[in-house]
Amino acid sequence: MAISRLKTGAVLALAVTTTLGLAACSDPGASAASAPSSSASAGKTFNLSPEQNRFPITKDDAAAALVPEAIKADGKLTVVTTGGTAPLSLFATDNKTLIGNEVDLAYAVGETLGLKVEVLPVAWADWPLGIESGKYEAVLSNVTVTEARKEKFDFATYRTDLLGFYAKSDSPIGEIKEAKDVAGKRIIVGSGTNQEAILLRWDAENKKNGLKPVEFQYYDDDSASSLAVQSGRADLTFGPNAGAAYKAAKDGKTKQVGTVNGGWPLKADIAFTTKKGNGLAVAAQAALNKLIQNGTYGKILDRWGLSSEGIAKSELNPPGLPKS
Repeated sequence: MAISRLKTGAVLALAVTTTLGLAACSDPGASAASAPSSSASAGKTFNLSPEQNRFPITKDDAAAALVPEAIKADGKLTVVTTGGTAPLSLFATDNKTLIGNEVDLAYAVGETLGLKVEVLPVAWADWPLGIESGKYEAVLSNVTVTEARKEKFDFATYRTDLLGFYAKSDSPIGEIKEAKDVAGKRIIVGSGTNQEAILLRWDAENKKNGLKPVEFQYYDDDSASSLAVQSGRADLTFGPNAGAAYKAAKDGKTKQVGTVNGGWPLKADIAFTTKKGNGLAVAAQAALNKLIQNGTYGKILDRWGLSSEGIAKSELNPPGLPKS
């Protein structure tokens, strides 16, 4: 049975100290504010079959000219993702074909560059060595840009790293934007995560200002968490936005009431990640900006319920979250 618990002040203080150094939303299996949705898109249907009918892509000669010679000669772009996390990357109904937002973007970027694309599943712990060794050309798997990672990898951004507050679809809770908005709320959050650290900071600020404390709740699995929200035992969940947005759109039982950047108070970005110095990130950035310009990028995000995480322009190696 899932267990909820209220942490003591000493443990909370320790958690703040230790978790603020963590990179937000790095492992998708763990996981600038935008306006909240007034309601979830109830019953949105997602195509989870192996036949994805991806958006047609036209090669862009200018972007293709930026592809490193070694990759251009091979004509193939091998991209890895971790799978198992809807709507980012997951296995289709045949349990072997990778689908999802990251997969669609991998094909779109590669085909814009005139390359044949292969997307492979890997364990989260295995992609760094695979990219460094040249076994794989890129990873699209909710990788957050950090200063530590920039020492070994190059990045072309493609999504904003967001954390989302979600409430029951008929909840009277309005917009969650800042610390005072969570005062007195019963909030489900992952222990030892960056989102917990943010919430702890907000809670400390509220208590200092004489506002009601947050009731922190921790559950063993998503089913127990969902039941707590639907039964009224909890008011909100606070965690990686992508999965929560997908779930809200799919079943209509929850709604987004606010988002916070995953690196709060800093900005965090999700990026197409390549080996440092090989030039592929430059080509990927050009391809992404072409896809943004022609509207395909927006269609891909909308297809997977991730429009709120869209960006206006891909950046090359932007400032990353600081080293812990």
